[in-house]
Amino acid sequence: MMPYLNKPKHPYRFGVLLLLLSVSSCRILHTPQKTQAVQLPMSYLGGTDSTTIGSLSRQTLFADQNLVRLVDMALLQNPDLRMALQRIEVAQATYQISRGALLPSVNAVAAAGVDRYGRYTLNGVGNFDTNLSENIAGQSRIPNPTPDYFLGLRSSWELDIWGKLRNRRRAAYTRLLASQEGRNLVVTALTGEVARLYYTLLALDAELDIIRENEALQQRAVELVNVQKAAGRVTELAVQQFTAQLLNTRSLAGRVRQEIVEAENQLNALLGRYPQPVARGQSIEDQKIPAMVMAGLPAQLVRRRPDIRQAERELEAANIDIAVAQAEFLPSLTLTPYVGLNAFRLSSLLNPVSIAAGVLGGLAAPVFNRRLLKGNYAVSVARSREAYYGYQKVVLTGVSEVVSNLKGLDNYQNVADIQRQEVAVLRQAVTTSNELFVNGYATYLEVITAQRSVLDAELALIETKRSQFLSLVGLYRALGGGWQ
Repeated sequence: MMPYLNKPKHPYRFGVLLLLLSVSSCRILHTPQKTQAVQLPMSYLGGTDSTTIGSLSRQTLFADQNLVRLVDMALLQNPDLRMALQRIEVAQATYQISRGALLPSVNAVAAAGVDRYGRYTLNGVGNFDTNLSENIAGQSRIPNPTPDYFLGLRSSWELDIWGKLRNRRRAAYTRLLASQEGRNLVVTALTGEVARLYYTLLALDAELDIIRENEALQQRAVELVNVQKAAGRVTELAVQQFTAQLLNTRSLAGRVRQEIVEAENQLNALLGRYPQPVARGQSIEDQKIPAMVMAGLPAQLVRRRPDIRQAERELEAANIDIAVAQAEFLPSLTLTPYVGLNAFRLSSLLNPVSIAAGVLGGLAAPVFNRRLLKGNYAVSVARSREAYYGYQKVVLTGVSEVVSNLKGLDNYQNVADIQRQEVAVLRQAVTTSNELFVNGYATYLEVITAQRSVLDAELALIETKRSQFLSLVGLYRALGGGWQ
C-alpha cells in the first residue's frame, strides 16, 4: 500500500506543520569568516607612482603590430583558453545546481501497486469491517487483494533553516567567479608567452645575421691566410686554425636555425595551428623599450593580477564550506507534499472524488554518523587553511616577480650600454689585428682571438637585448596585464 492510502485523519498534523513552518522562518545563518588580509609592502623599490603598465592594453604596450596580431590570434584559437572557457561553463552549471537545491523538487508520478492484507492485520480487519457498512456498496467496496493507483505530483523540499543551502549556493557562485579569474589568468599567461616567443625569434634572427656576417669575414680571413701561406709567411697550422674557426661559426648557424624552428613551432602551438612560418617585424635591435615603465603600487597588484584574485575567491569559497560543514550537524527540515488522483479501482481513478492531497514535514538530525560529519568539517578547515597559504604564496610570488623584472629592466639596460661599447672596441680590434697580420706585426692567433671575441660579444649583446624585452613582458604579466 502506498503511504498516502488508508491514513487515519489526525487534525493535529496541521498544527505540527504550522510549527515547522514557523521554525523555518527563523533562519540562523552561519556566517563564514572573512578572508584574512595579507600584509603588503607600501611600494616597489621605493616608488610611489600609482600608474601601472598592467592596466595598458597590449595594443598600447607592444608597438610591433605583428606581435599584436599573433596575440589576437592566440586569444581566438588557443586550446588552453578554450579549456578555461569550458571550466567556466562547468562552474556556471554547478551554480545553477546549487540554486535549484533551494527550490522544491516536483515530480510527475504515475504509480500502480497491489497489496493482499492478512486477515489479522490492521488494514485487513479495517477493510473487512468497512465493507460491512451500509454506506459501502458497488465501486466503493474495497477488494482484496487491494490495487492502488496514483496519478499526480509529488514534491520534496528541504527548508533552509540554518543557511546551509544558501551558503552552498554562495560557495558555488564564488567558485564561478574564481573560474572567470582563471580564464583571465590564461589570457595573461598566453599574452606573455606569445610575446616571449616572438622576441626570442627576433633575437635568434639577429643572432643568425651576426653569425652570417662573421662567417663572411672569417671566410675572407681563410682566403687571406692561404695567400700568406703561398707566400711562405705562415704555416699550414695557421690555415687549419682559421678554417676550424670558420667551421665552428657555421655550426653555430645550424644550431640557431634549429632553435628558430623550435620557437616557431612552440608559437604556432599557442596559436592553435600547425607548424608554419611566423611573420616578424623589425629586428630586435630596432625595437624600442618604452621610456617610462611604471609598476604602480602593491595594493593595485592584488586587485589586478588574476591568479591573486582567483586564489582570493578560492579562499572565500573554502571559508564558506566550513559554514556548510557546521550546519550539517544541525537538524534539517523537509516537507514532502503530494496532490493527485488516488483510487483502488482503475475505473474510478479519473473521478473528481478521487482527488487526494497531503503533506508531511519532519526534522532529521544526525545521530550515528557524526564521525563522518566531524571528518567533513576537519577536511573543510584544512582546505581553508591550505587555500589561505596558497593565497599568501601567490601574493608573495607576485610581488617578487614585479621587483625582479623591474630590476631586470634597469640592470639589462646598463649591461647593454656597456656591451655596445665592448662590441665597438672589439670590431676595431678585428680591423687592427687584420692590418697588423698583413704587415707581419701580429700573429694569426691574435687575429683568430679578435674575431672570436667580437662574435661572442655581438651575440651576448643580442641576448641582453632579448632579456630586456623578456623583463618587460615578465613585468607586464606579473602586473596582471593582457586582459580587460
